[in-house]
Amino acid sequence: MSRSRPLLLSLRRIRAIFRRHAYLVFASWPRLLELVYWPAVQMTLWGYLTLFLQQESSLVARASGLFLSAVLLWDTLFRGQLGVAICFLEEMYARHLAHLFVSPLRPFELLIAVFAISLVRVLIGVGGAALLAVPLFGFVLPQALGWALVPFFAVLVMFGWAIGLIIVGLVLRLGLAAESLAWGAIFFLQPISGVYYPIQTLPSFVQPLAWCLPSAAIFEGMRTVLVQGRFDPQLFLWAIAMLALWLVGGALTFLALFRSARRLGLLMQVGE
Repeated sequence: MSRSRPLLLSLRRIRAIFRRHAYLVFASWPRLLELVYWPAVQMTLWGYLTLFLQQESSLVARASGLFLSAVLLWDTLFRGQLGVAICFLEEMYARHLAHLFVSPLRPFELLIAVFAISLVRVLIGVGGAALLAVPLFGFVLPQALGWALVPFFAVLVMFGWAIGLIIVGLVLRLGLAAESLAWGAIFFLQPISGVYYPIQTLPSFVQPLAWCLPSAAIFEGMRTVLVQGRFDPQLFLWAIAMLALWLVGGALTFLALFRSARRLGLLMQVGE
């Protein structure tokens, strides 16, 4: 009996640790969603890309830098959103949010500063990758897209900010159990944004949803520039209209969730 006792105690400790983490996973819908999320997104994204290449393989040969342009512009959107989310997560880790908002600092002042540092992050990250593409692949992004790069870049960065505001609001309200949204929520939009393939590749019932995203119009516009050599003003105006809706919606969502978190005393939370 004495020899079996250490083993029994060890099993109990293992079970206790297992039960703790099992409770964390199954008591949190964001964590459960994350388990299914990445495989589904990857399968969907590369499945549509495969269909596109099967139907239009000659397009890749005609449009030099098609995928490199798509990757760099997508990273602009991703890093714009992530830059906003990371700033708030760092404040939550350091327990600074409550201190910030008992000061005279106003929410819109904090947001302006966060947007500014997010833009810096994007310029450093995407700029570095674009410079690396020159010696590795002989690809110059400004040369490929011309002046259209500037409006494309601006719309994608601001769309990232709108998504970032929604995610930050959810993290403030739900706690750090929803932290994974900061890293993964944006990729839900990637398969329906037409990053690597035209929107027409998507099922017909998904296409109206895709056109609600400013990113869909931007990536369609990118392919128009690269393949046809022209800037489509209609696509850009549609992207601006959708961007305005997303910015207003993101700001209102953030303010509503922020006020709710503040009222419930959740700005100091760092746990689940």
